[in-house]
Amino acid sequence: MSFAPWIKYLPGPHERRRTAATVIFPHAGASAAYYRPFAAALSAAADTFTVQYPQRAERLHEPAPQTVHDLARGLFEAGPWSSAAPLRLFGHSMGAIVAFEFARIAEQNNVAVQKLWVSAGPVPSHIAGLPELPTGDEELLADLADLGGTDPRLLADQEFAALLTNAARCDYQALNRYSCDATVRIRADIHAVAGRQDHRVDAASLRRWANHTEGRFTLSFFEGGHFYLNEHVDTLASRVLADVC
Repeated sequence: MSFAPWIKYLPGPHERRRTAATVIFPHAGASAAYYRPFAAALSAAADTFTVQYPQRAERLHEPAPQTVHDLARGLFEAGPWSSAAPLRLFGHSMGAIVAFEFARIAEQNNVAVQKLWVSAGPVPSHIAGLPELPTGDEELLADLADLGGTDPRLLADQEFAALLTNAARCDYQALNRYSCDATVRIRADIHAVAGRQDHRVDAASLRRWANHTEGRFTLSFFEGGHFYLNEHVDTLASRVLADVC
């Protein structure tokens, strides 16, 4: 079995001893292409995969998953992840939840997860208690503009905005249906990371990720907002590869 063509693979330097492969899980509305610079930085030292969600790019016409768990299950079933294990998972924003669910499924199937990096992501057991994310076109665009990370000129382009809102709506709907019990834990260590000026997450909420691991929990910050990672691509990649907190 080979990986689905929509899983973007960048091989690491195979002349070295193989280390844990990194799997990137994008934020809501994003395509795998958004994370190309980060994936390239990670692949300098290890195999790197970036997953593509339905309803965008080459998966544009695939049906949207009903739940985050369905999304994670589809991503897990899209390739022989045991052949790339151990895995290092990195999810940003909503991608942190998708990566968490992917980790649960991987561990249930005896695929080793070395570490889960949750970047600016809401805590699984607290999502059901949060206000629902918007799904109307205007509200969605306003929410995406508030988050940052997308060039305002692109948001003003009707064709691009239509594609973006459709993808984000599908992701938001799946997240609105999500719930996770406070007792659910993975075996892998969890490291939470975010921007110091992120108005969507804070240190107190990020520390609650500690409740979802049986392993070690660590936390760190970079300067910047919700999309801090765009300003710290190389440094963040180096820390992930070295598992430096």
